[in-house]
Amino acid sequence: MLENGIAQLCNRKHAFAVCNGTAALELAVKALGIGTGDEVIMPTFTIISCALAVVRAGATPIYVDAEPTTWNMRVEDIEALITENTKAIMAVHIYGLTVDMDPLLEIARKYNLKVIEDAAEVIGQTYKDIPCGSFGDISTFSFYPNKHITTGEGGMLLTNSDELAIRCMSLRNLSFGKKDRFIHEHLGWNFRMSNLQAAVGVAQMERLPKTVLRKKEIGAIYSENLRFCKSLQLPLACNNHCENIYWVFGITSKKNGRTAKWWIDALKNEGIGTRPFFYPMHSQPALAQFCEPGIKHPNSKHLSEYGFYLPSGTTLTNDEIHQICRTIIRLEKK
Repeated sequence: MLENGIAQLCNRKHAFAVCNGTAALELAVKALGIGTGDEVIMPTFTIISCALAVVRAGATPIYVDAEPTTWNMRVEDIEALITENTKAIMAVHIYGLTVDMDPLLEIARKYNLKVIEDAAEVIGQTYKDIPCGSFGDISTFSFYPNKHITTGEGGMLLTNSDELAIRCMSLRNLSFGKKDRFIHEHLGWNFRMSNLQAAVGVAQMERLPKTVLRKKEIGAIYSENLRFCKSLQLPLACNNHCENIYWVFGITSKKNGRTAKWWIDALKNEGIGTRPFFYPMHSQPALAQFCEPGIKHPNSKHLSEYGFYLPSGTTLTNDEIHQICRTIIRLEKK
């Protein structure tokens, strides 16, 4: 039921539940035949799961900087990075607003590249009224506890390709043999989702419209109360493609000396928990061997140093949100 429901939500022909979002990305990369010698263009400002899926397949991630206002990958930088080794583009929607998919898909068509759409942070979002999770050759979701649909841990792959569907279905289940079960022609994973997790997801899926509405309400309250904080850059309420559904309510500090760490520590002392933004992939010590030395992505670097996000769980009360805002306003004046 969960797979059918997500497939219908995203207007996809096939959907396959897996144990987590990272597994979904690894299966997507493998199913597309990406491997040694290949390159995958992707944002540097994202979670490490995206780069891990590429690296563990033996391929090389090629990083794109973030836009300073939407925090999504700069699509206009993609074409200059394409080489004879480029196999795919990984589009990752960040924090509630979408990547500009039309020009990205046009580039992919022009150069015959595969597209992986990571829609983990925008479940229930649309791009120009088309559901996120419906773009590209394969799309992936995560159902981690902080996502709009959660199964505790879990993920999903979606595709319209019958061929890719067969590969994904086999790879997530140890690639058992078709005729002789225990004769394996390929190496797969045990990435199955349990029935118990799926049942939780079905119930969560029914609540998705209310969850998205509440996230928008939380974003609106924060935006209204913090709009006069001149040292803070608030997230965009919308861009040319969609309205923000505020998976998280992110803020970047503009005041010299007040980095994300300053704000995180100050708010922690007030009993308010926050989290920093992603640390860019091109600066990750574990990925240094896969990045050309000297590469600089200044927007992503700035976001990692000055960006943090506020509590935004759907169980927050309006009074709690107002209290957080009053604390931020008071701290800003120090």
